[in-house]
Amino acid sequence: MLQSMSPENSQTRTKGDMEEANDNPIEEVRLTVPITDDPTIPALTFRTWVLGLTSCCLLAFVNQFFGYRQNQLYLTSISAQILVLPIGKLMAATLPSKPIPVPLTPWSFSLNPGPFNLKEHVLITIFAGCGSSGVYAVGIITIVKAFYKRSLHVVPAMMLVQTTQLLGYGWAGLFRKYLVDSPYMWWPANLVQVSLFGALHEEEKRTKGGLTRLQFFLIVFISSFAYYVVPGYLFPSISALSFVCWIWKDSVTAQKLGSGLQGLGMGSFGLDWATVAGFLGSPLATPFFAIANILVGFFLFLYILIPIAYWCNAFEAQRFPLFSSHTFDYDGQTYNISRILNEKEFSFDREGYDNYSRLYLSVLFAFMYGLGFATLMASISHVALFEGKTIWQMWRKTTAAVKQQFGDVHTRLMKKNYEAVPQWWFHAILILTFALSLFTCEGFDKQFQLPWWGLLLACAMAFFFTLPVGVIQATTNLQPGLNIITEMVIGYMYPGKPLANVAFKTYGYISMVQALGFLGDFKLGHYMKVPPKSMFVVQLVGTIVASTVYFGTAWWLLTSVEHICNPSLLPEGSPWTCPGDDVFYNASIIWGVVGPLRMFTNYGNYPQMNWFFLIGFLAPFPVWLLSRKFPEKKWIKNIHMPLLLAGPGSLPSAKAVNYLSWGAVGIFFNYYVYRRFKGWWARHTYILSAALDAGVAFMGVFLYFTLQSQDIFGPDWWGLAATDHCPLAKCPIAPGIKVQGCPLA
Repeated sequence: MLQSMSPENSQTRTKGDMEEANDNPIEEVRLTVPITDDPTIPALTFRTWVLGLTSCCLLAFVNQFFGYRQNQLYLTSISAQILVLPIGKLMAATLPSKPIPVPLTPWSFSLNPGPFNLKEHVLITIFAGCGSSGVYAVGIITIVKAFYKRSLHVVPAMMLVQTTQLLGYGWAGLFRKYLVDSPYMWWPANLVQVSLFGALHEEEKRTKGGLTRLQFFLIVFISSFAYYVVPGYLFPSISALSFVCWIWKDSVTAQKLGSGLQGLGMGSFGLDWATVAGFLGSPLATPFFAIANILVGFFLFLYILIPIAYWCNAFEAQRFPLFSSHTFDYDGQTYNISRILNEKEFSFDREGYDNYSRLYLSVLFAFMYGLGFATLMASISHVALFEGKTIWQMWRKTTAAVKQQFGDVHTRLMKKNYEAVPQWWFHAILILTFALSLFTCEGFDKQFQLPWWGLLLACAMAFFFTLPVGVIQATTNLQPGLNIITEMVIGYMYPGKPLANVAFKTYGYISMVQALGFLGDFKLGHYMKVPPKSMFVVQLVGTIVASTVYFGTAWWLLTSVEHICNPSLLPEGSPWTCPGDDVFYNASIIWGVVGPLRMFTNYGNYPQMNWFFLIGFLAPFPVWLLSRKFPEKKWIKNIHMPLLLAGPGSLPSAKAVNYLSWGAVGIFFNYYVYRRFKGWWARHTYILSAALDAGVAFMGVFLYFTLQSQDIFGPDWWGLAATDHCPLAKCPIAPGIKVQGCPLA
């Protein structure tokens, strides 16, 4: 976008702008968000495009690249948010400011329109957010090519990725006046970003003998970059050290208790930042109350419920591993999916199923689905009990404000200084992406199995839930997920079609998530007084670019890394085990091939899991009653049942060692350091997190391109294996079950 002739920048700030009353009804917003604006400040500049697109592409590439590895690494936009600030200031100090005319037009632009400013920084961070947010549909492409071993044309695969990411943007515009313009929809998470932007743009002076934030970042980054040679190449086993297995080398029970990767992880730990932050995100950026709830849920689940169920042989648990995301037959062998799939139609073969075996899960994986049911219901009842009155009041005030066209100071400034995004822009995206979605599903020989009515139903579900879930998220920071509901609905309505199930889930779930992400970013731009049209362009371009990079990276790795996602065939030390996609693949078997009717009713092995719907619904009631009985006990309200129940939710992709390492680091920094050295914590914690992430990411990519892509995997020794050396942890303990490498019980 060109700045010099832009109507968004044609007005200047008046004295009246400075004297606006801060009439926002939310105290947290009044205390955090400034009420001044200078519309002459350029936003969508050359620097914005260069730094924004670079951040978007780098984060998308790194996150997808590490997404297939044993220790996943997820870089957030905060890494880019911190790193681009000095680069932007450097560009402002060095680039020429002379206007450059655009041929055959009256427009011109400058490489350097002035000092690097806050609005540019916000837009670059939005670009980075598009790159860091992930592309759910890539999981479908991965399971088709790497797990089901079926061919897939590149064009429908690319169209699936783009349409699932963009479809929700089409109807996001319909809800702007309720979820963005309304001052009562305040999006608490955005206030953290507003505060961080404010802190980063404060004038910083280096204290005597101290370091600037940039110097601190560079020192930690170089240290992290250099150290990752050890777990990433020389000594992969250091990522999960399970000393219990080394002591009791021949004990199946001891290895089940001690293995950090395939067991309960008692006493295991990892000396690798990717182990700490790989699956659960950086603990440094997670509030302590959230860490505490997640860890309580994890300990109750993994150290009380699962051992009781396993050693009491619930659901024939002892015939299978304790900790696994795989599916099994009655004899304890990996389920032979080819025996129940019609290869030609790629659909469920009822006769083959009847002649083979029911589908079995490890006891941990089975209870994970029960926990998913409970988390969904607990989210609903928790929000109704603790936030229901507030949400209802906010919604009534929002509808009244819309009718009366009431807006707070931020809405008035935005409407006064900038042109709104025309509604037809959203309509055009909706019509175009829906038409392309229909073509993706019905064309190309129906490779994704989802019929037109399935796409319509998925879109209807996503559209219906966008507003109520958006109201919950905009007032409480909670977003109840539709993933279980969507796969259950299509699993009952259209069973036996694995790709139809995952495609329906993606269109029905991710479309809503994308719509709410779009609206949440719009609210951030609303608070930071960024021109709405610039926000729209950045989000749209950023999403298309990020989706393309995610898809390209995945397609390249899937077609170039031999035996990717197949640990049994990968060479020693190879990290390409795809733990997240392994879970996604087995979920497609459970919900898509076999279907919920043959899993979670009397026709299957796990009808008892349906009780978790009731358990989850009732779980918040005791906490709510206690909080009303003892209102002076503020800690009671920090018992957050949806978060507690969702705490173990990253299992079994994440392992026990990931949780234990993540929890230890999180408690140290966000409890001990926060209380004892609050000034240091406030100044350095987020920067420390971003630097550690960036160091691991850059070294991981460097190692791959220089060594691992040439099949050079480090010195051949005991520590080269990307395991914790607990081979017996996977062994069943039921009598008569034969598994290769395991003793007979």
